[in-house]
Amino acid sequence: QVQLVESGGGLVQPGGSLRLSCAASARASRIYPRRWYRQAPGNQRELVASITWTGTTVYAGSVKGRFTVSRDSAKTTLYLEMNMLKPEDTAVYYCNGWGGPTRQSEDYWGQGTQVTVSS
Repeated sequence: QVQLVESGGGLVQPGGSLRLSCAASARASRIYPRRWYRQAPGNQRELVASITWTGTTVYAGSVKGRFTVSRDSAKTTLYLEMNMLKPEDTAVYYCNGWGGPTRQSEDYWGQGTQVTVSS
């Protein structure tokens, strides 16, 4: 049962841009996406960017200044604007979410979207 759905991945040349989106599936409208992770082949999954309930954003050092995390006013759609992409950004990008302040223990994941940076 898919709870979060990512979109926007693809193939892009170095220096290019992509915008990822993540939203709850139609049957899971009370899930709030808040973090982007990525996992490259042979590597562990790493946190790329997050946004708190109050809007504070945090970035991994490797993407700071190039990536921007944001969301819609309802907090139900999460975005990741990726600029100045590098080959080392190639990975499957996953969206992570929760049930909000009243359901903090809930944890949800998307199935991932592939981002490939290559010339």
